[in-house]
Amino acid sequence: MSTLTAFPTAPPAVASPYAAVFIDFENVYYFLKNHYLDPQDPHDYALDLVRALRDALKREYGLESLVLNAYADFDKIPTGPQGPLYLMGVSTRNVLGTDHKNAADMQLCIDALEVLYTRPAIGTFILVAGDRDYIPVLQHLRRQARQVKVVGFRESISGDLLQMLGQEHFIDARELLPAERLQSLEDHRTARLRQGEEIRRLREQGMVGVQSAAARQAAQDAADLAAAPAEDGASPVSTSPRPSVSGRPTMLEQLLQEPATFAPIRRITRSDERRCLEFLLEQMQRFGSQQAAPEIWASPFLRRLTDVLPELPDWERRQLLSHLRDAGAVRLEKREGEPHPFSVILVNYHHPDVRELNPGPAEEK
Repeated sequence: MSTLTAFPTAPPAVASPYAAVFIDFENVYYFLKNHYLDPQDPHDYALDLVRALRDALKREYGLESLVLNAYADFDKIPTGPQGPLYLMGVSTRNVLGTDHKNAADMQLCIDALEVLYTRPAIGTFILVAGDRDYIPVLQHLRRQARQVKVVGFRESISGDLLQMLGQEHFIDARELLPAERLQSLEDHRTARLRQGEEIRRLREQGMVGVQSAAARQAAQDAADLAAAPAEDGASPVSTSPRPSVSGRPTMLEQLLQEPATFAPIRRITRSDERRCLEFLLEQMQRFGSQQAAPEIWASPFLRRLTDVLPELPDWERRQLLSHLRDAGAVRLEKREGEPHPFSVILVNYHHPDVRELNPGPAEEK
């Protein structure tokens, strides 16, 4: 006589303090990259979000995250976030994407169901994702008496998913990001939108490629402004324009270049950030004069920073550089190179902390 075998699952009899977190890291990364118009190092903001979520679940919900999984085609994400995720206790699942379907979605759902049937002590499932494709697995988890929450950005979350789940089970990803990091993203997006609007206006006026007297005068005025001292501690615009046929960039050519201003200035109060800045200025004095412009490559600098701050993991050392950028002390720029593009660091010598630590830029030595 045959017997039916049921899945070995049963809802916890009491509220469980244990959670499983499944992160569509690819979804988060590309939302930050696209919505905020290609900010520098979007993976750093994604890591901030994961770290803040883990801490918030413990602090505000009393949940211990026994399972932390992140899914992406990590080979396509620059600078490799797998190491920093591992140090945060997050297991990474490298899934190859396809042109038709995000394989991370499928693997995430499979793993969520596996945890459901093999880890009955886990009572809460957290999905950092927003696609409506997750609705069936979320409904199944709820039918098994599991608590379900979804973390995401409102611009990317599915309305159908929110309606099914309820607003009370939605965690806004923006509220998890540190305020200064979120402001940095918003400032970058605003600057890019303003730049794009100015370019569109000039194109509508037929100024593309036109070397009129007005355009030449505007370019001269912009160059004079860039060379003038900044007011109220603001940073001057970088003066390394690409020459046009006439030898001077047009207004449109200047607008098309990467935004060259530093972030709004704030004082540096953390000791590790100040140590990082001090070492950066030493390295700028040593290596910056060897370049055509006072700048140093980011990757070799971070490797040398290991000897100065050996107590910090790699991702925290990279974050120090990001924090200096957000404080307006440095700027990171991408350069085209072979076989891959690379990033360089430029220092804002008008920043008050830079002035305290260093009397002047490398080229003045």
